[in-house]
Amino acid sequence: MPQPKEIFVRLDRCMGCYTCEVACTVEHSRNKNLYSAISERPVPKKRVYVEWVAPDGRIPVLCRHCEDAPCMHACISGAISRTDEGVVFTNVDKCIGCWTCVMVCPYGVIGRHMEEHKAYRCDRCPDRQSPACVDACPTKALVYRTVEDYSSDVRKTASREMLSGEGG
Repeated sequence: MPQPKEIFVRLDRCMGCYTCEVACTVEHSRNKNLYSAISERPVPKKRVYVEWVAPDGRIPVLCRHCEDAPCMHACISGAISRTDEGVVFTNVDKCIGCWTCVMVCPYGVIGRHMEEHKAYRCDRCPDRQSPACVDACPTKALVYRTVEDYSSDVRKTASREMLSGEGG
């Protein structure tokens, strides 16, 4: 079985521009169009949150699809499961809006859609090759790779910087 892909944040590249939030909101709208999404009811919701984290500034925070997902174990209606690709998924038809998953999420990234009375999270845009937030990031601060590939890239970059005298 192939290793699942994850979304990584390259803190050194993030400008805190919120482009990822906008792209996520539009992707989760009915019409997939910014101008239409603004007036949709219920209002489409973002699943990535650009937060202030000192001393780094603003960084995107999103569902980590935890290996031992507390939200999945806490869900009293059985609405949260894991896909074959490793994505923790909320079935909105089963969600009863009790917010138990919201309370136990260690990252605070499960949203509450108050109009629909449903919980929602990053779903890694299952209808796309890569998540909308990753594709929209102007500085490529968001990376969609396997852990192995991303770690390899980071080690190669660190080695090049060390050899060239650019690092720290």
